[in-house]
Amino acid sequence: MIRATLSGALLLAAVIAAGCAGQQSDSTSTVTVGAPTARAGGVPVFEVDPSWPKVPAKWKLGDPSSIAIDARDNVWVLHRPRTLPAAQAAMMAPAILVFDAGGNFIKAWGGAGAGYDWPEREHGIHIDHKGYVWVGGNNCIGRNLPGLKPLADDQLLKFGQDGRLVIQIGRSTRSKGNADTLNLHQPADVWVLPKTNELFVADGYGNHRVAVFDADTGAFKRMWGAFGNKPVDRDECPPPSLKQVPPGPGPDQFSIVHAIRVANDGTVYVADRENRRVQVFTSDGKFVKQLIRHNAPFARNLALSPDPGQRFLYIGGGNDIVVVDRNTLEVVELIGGKGFFGGGHQIATDSKGNLYVAATTRGMQKLVYKGMSAPAR
Repeated sequence: MIRATLSGALLLAAVIAAGCAGQQSDSTSTVTVGAPTARAGGVPVFEVDPSWPKVPAKWKLGDPSSIAIDARDNVWVLHRPRTLPAAQAAMMAPAILVFDAGGNFIKAWGGAGAGYDWPEREHGIHIDHKGYVWVGGNNCIGRNLPGLKPLADDQLLKFGQDGRLVIQIGRSTRSKGNADTLNLHQPADVWVLPKTNELFVADGYGNHRVAVFDADTGAFKRMWGAFGNKPVDRDECPPPSLKQVPPGPGPDQFSIVHAIRVANDGTVYVADRENRRVQVFTSDGKFVKQLIRHNAPFARNLALSPDPGQRFLYIGGGNDIVVVDRNTLEVVELIGGKGFFGGGHQIATDSKGNLYVAATTRGMQKLVYKGMSAPAR
């Protein structure tokens, strides 16, 4: 079983005060949590499925970057084919592969095509409530990565499940910064809220904002930065990789906006990866509270538990996935243990509560939900 792992001190800070546009949260409201707290009714328990998935023998995958789940609990894997070594290039799989929950291969498609700008460096995939497939990338010219063109991924693509393009928001290498309402700038992740049919974008590596669009037309609706502030341009390529963060609530701007989830009640969760914090907003961008981990990698990715109330928020760290009570932001469990790949790059949950981890250079992994249990003591 994948159980709590408490080797070393876990220091998480829950910043609970309401925020105001143009301001930081009050650092005096920071609460330090030393370990997971006991929870009535227990916490989720998982087990690694070592047989998942079954990739066709004719293909090799590059670095798995992201995973999405459709309405049938099929698993859509987005990988980076051009990270394969030259000796394996002839076996390069299409960029998107679909498996059922048991790991059996269903189909594959994706890659450069006529009429759209496929991302140079594949990053995020999402299946919305209507079944459409959203794909984004995070290449920037200064990365100078082998096999990639010197282009910036400033676009999002919306496809049908057969690979037919529906719309494209933005154009490659066209971003004019955070104020640009037509283009993105290396968007990392997206989520569509069914009740409003709005597309929420973690934008991203080059920009430092949440941007919201109409999911049908692609029309821009609104944007915001950290704490609800106006996002400020600071385009760094390659992007920063911070070794530590200072005490307190953190900067008044996002660093890398790496993941986003919108709960059924409209609450927006934003992973600010390099600042090691998850910020919580209303759907119109009003800051509510945040969760910070000062002493270890945190906020790499996000997923919500599939129960009706979405009780748990899963947050990827370095060597673990932190399980948080969504309403209080209390840490109730850490997922880790033998055979576990770590916090991963992007994660997803299916309707049964299983967790899927895309871990780039480490591969990908299914964690089978085994029910609820009291935390390890």
